[in-house]
Amino acid sequence: MDSLPLALLVVIFVAAAAVVWVAGIQLSKATDVLDARLHLGSALGGLIVLAVATNLPEIAITVSAAMAGNLEVAVGNILGGIALQTVVLVILDAFGKRGRGVKPLTYRAASLTLVLEGLVVVAVLAVVIAGSQLPDGLEVLRLTPDVVLIAALWIVGLILVQRAGAHLPWHEDGRAPDATPKPAKTTDRKKMGTKKAVVVFSLSALATLGAGVVLERAGDAASSQIGLSGVLFGATVLALATSLPEISTGLQAIRQGDDNLAISDIFGGNAFLPVLFLLATVISGSAVLPRANGADIYLTALAALLTLVYVVGLIFRPRRRLIGMGVDSFVVLVLYAVGVAGLFAVAG
Repeated sequence: MDSLPLALLVVIFVAAAAVVWVAGIQLSKATDVLDARLHLGSALGGLIVLAVATNLPEIAITVSAAMAGNLEVAVGNILGGIALQTVVLVILDAFGKRGRGVKPLTYRAASLTLVLEGLVVVAVLAVVIAGSQLPDGLEVLRLTPDVVLIAALWIVGLILVQRAGAHLPWHEDGRAPDATPKPAKTTDRKKMGTKKAVVVFSLSALATLGAGVVLERAGDAASSQIGLSGVLFGATVLALATSLPEISTGLQAIRQGDDNLAISDIFGGNAFLPVLFLLATVISGSAVLPRANGADIYLTALAALLTLVYVVGLIFRPRRRLIGMGVDSFVVLVLYAVGVAGLFAVAG
């Protein structure tokens, strides 16, 4: 796409974004049905089903980069967008449900299961930072200890979330007494059978995969023509564009009354993305995380900080809203703005 004119790249970018947006809405509807029919629960459904589907473009790009031996692209693609995917919660908080008397997202979705999901994200990101400091040459059977530990933490996190969804020794199984009640059967659940939900989910996932890859390629080509640094463009404009599936599915989940699914999709995606380092290591046969540059690690630390802010918000459940969003979302927005300003210094 590098040879295409900028105007055509913009048209392709916008068209791909529209496809991703529509597909994301259908993914959320189908996931809601599958959660109910398969008894997954909103948290586990968001952590596995929806999180993996909305990150299909990242999976494709990581596999492609690893096969080509371009491990720096694989690392930057995964780590560059996690911080901004966390900021998607700011958008969901501000625009998901509006009006007088509407409480912030973390107040409505208060659940110890979501707190656990957020802590899994932080644990995985901590291993990513530690793994980036390991030397090359630790490969055994095309694996390195850091990527194995990341995958193990993710699996343990899934098991803990599943158990937390079944029972926790807390009041109302870890749900706050006045949190958003579990959503009743929606029209989509009544109209859409399990087979139809599987078909809709599969087609929407394929559309997300294809359009997401086109979105990323067109955006990267456009940034090169504009002269914007790849790291800066990837962490801002491109990361926002590739977060469109999470935005559309999150807004749809909130409209369906499932605030937990909206948050779980973000936490689930952020915990799952570093697991792709295992795939990249197996394909390339080389250590991946030591290829991370300063900007990648900087953004990883920023993502962990933003996640912890939301974990605190889920525990303390602030009622106050600032500029149409919860106090925790406002703090995340400010921290991200400051973090991007610092990124210019790091990238420079």
